Formats: sequence, structure tokens, C-alpha cells
Amino acid sequence: MKQSAWVLTALFLASLANAEIFPERFTTFTRGKVTPLTAPDAELYKEYGFLEAEKAEYTGAGKSFTIAGWKVRDSTGALALWQLRRPADAKPVGLAKLAAKTANGVITAYGNFVFEYSGYTPTTDDLDGLLIQLKKVERSSLPSLPNYLPDQDLVANSERYILGPVSLERFAPQISPSLAAFSLSAEGQQGRYKTPTGELTMTIFYYPLPNMARERQAAFLMVPGTLAKRAGPMVAVISSPKDADAAERILANVQYEVELTKQEVGTPPVQGMANIVLTGSLLAVVLIGASLLAGLWLGGFRVLLRKFGLAKEREEMTVFRINAKD
Repeated sequence: MKQSAWVLTALFLASLANAEIFPERFTTFTRGKVTPLTAPDAELYKEYGFLEAEKAEYTGAGKSFTIAGWKVRDSTGALALWQLRRPADAKPVGLAKLAAKTANGVITAYGNFVFEYSGYTPTTDDLDGLLIQLKKVERSSLPSLPNYLPDQDLVANSERYILGPVSLERFAPQISPSLAAFSLSAEGQQGRYKTPTGELTMTIFYYPLPNMARERQAAFLMVPGTLAKRAGPMVAVISSPKDADAAERILANVQYEVELTKQEVGTPPVQGMANIVLTGSLLAVVLIGASLLAGLWLGGFRVLLRKFGLAKEREEMTVFRINAKD
């Protein structure tokens, strides 16, 4: 009996310890049972930066539903996981930048988290009420690479993000890791496209420098049956297409445009110079005022001392002259 009680206590404490993602309450909902989740593809999820996952039951306002939460290292991993777990029949929904309506709820990503609502479609206030209570949120910008995947003839929800050899093997096994050159900090965005002869797959690899992309394009073109187009620091690749003309048309839609990001770090130069001049003028005024006050105070103090006979009159200076004789 004692051993059974100890086991039950350990399980209870473990269940409390596992409730690391979801808060006890948000908006009008109260958390119930929390169940830890495991990665269905351990190697792939590890490459995406998987840290922990759990499913929580919530009730409130006459509703009962569950939320599965997946926590990864950064926002790029969350994007990759969101694309992976998004159902094929999901529809866009305007709840967040990465959000889709599923048959039974919503799947959304925020920072380094992916959430799957089941049995309920949350409102914007519901989402905000949950997100504001998250711990250790990584809020770096999403990668821009998915924006360069052409929309025309793209199969809905077919996108897959490639971060390393494992995801490359899962989604583009015809391309070797050495050819993709992940040692050059490459990342890839893949999508499937509809053509008159069937679907084909295109993967866009992004490299830090255009020269790297140029060298990689030459390497891809050395593989028989592979089509590759370079656009800036990107290389779009289609391996062994059934319809080469259709593949060329899809590749032609890949265009690179430099994205200019406005950074407001500190104060703009003109305003900063004006502030420097103004600050210097004020400092000069303060110093002059302080000097005048100090002079008046010292002078007045000496006058008072003399008036009350506390200060000695200045003694005459005696000058000694020494005449040196030759």
C-alpha cells in the first residue's frame, strides 16, 4: 500500500511538473488535465529544435476543448513545425500571421510555439490571453524565404521547411546533403506544384552570399536531369521533372527582391545632432549659473566675516631685495 501511495504521489507531482507550457487560466477558461506529448518523428523534430510538448484540457463559458502546445528553440523551427503539422485541408484564417482553420479548430504559431486548438475556434482575445502568459518566448523575425515561393499553381499546404539533412531526406531525398551544402548555413523552402502532367516539387535553397548560390547552382546543374535557377542568394531546384517545360515555367516565377528593413536603433542622425547641441547649450548655461552663484556666495561670505571682525585684514607684502655683487 505504501508503495502504491508513493507511486500515485510521484505521478501527481510529475503531472504538475509537466504543466510547463499552459497557464492555469486565460480569459474565461480554466485548465484541467495536462498530458505530455512526444515527437512522432524524433529525428526530424530534433532538427527543428523540439524542446517539449503537452496537451491541456480547458473549460469555461460553456465550452470544453483541448490545446496541444509544441515548444521549439526559435521562430524558424516553429515555422517549420507549423508547416509540417498543418493539415492538407486547412484554410487560411486571419487570427495571426501563421494561422490556419482546421476541420476541428485552429493551428497557429507564435514565436517559438505552435498551438493546435481542437474542439474550439479561439477569438483574437483568446489567443492574446494565452500568448501573454507564455514563458521563455523567442520572438525573432520569421525567415523571408517562404515569401519567395511562387503562389501560382502551388498545392495548398504543401510547403515544407528544410533546416538540415534530416528534413532534406524526408522531403527531398533525391538531393544529397553535400549538394545542398548545409555547412554554408543553407536553409530550404519546398512546395509542390500542379502541372498538366501531374505534380512536381521545387525546393528553394537560401545561402548567405550570392557567390555561394552561384557556385551551388553550378553543382546542382551537374546532376543529370536537374534544373536549377539562381536568383540573388537563392537557388531554385527541380529534380527530374516529367515535364521540363512546365518545370521551366515554374522556375521562371522565382524572383529575388532585396527586402529593406527599417531599423530604428537610437535616435535618427539629424534629431540626434539637434539634441546634442541643445544639451550642450543647457549644460553651458548651468555651468555659468553655478559659477556666478559660487562667486556671489564666496564674496558675500568674506564681506560678512570682515563686518563682524572675523577676518584679518590683508597684511602688506614685504619685499626683500638682494643685490648681488660681482
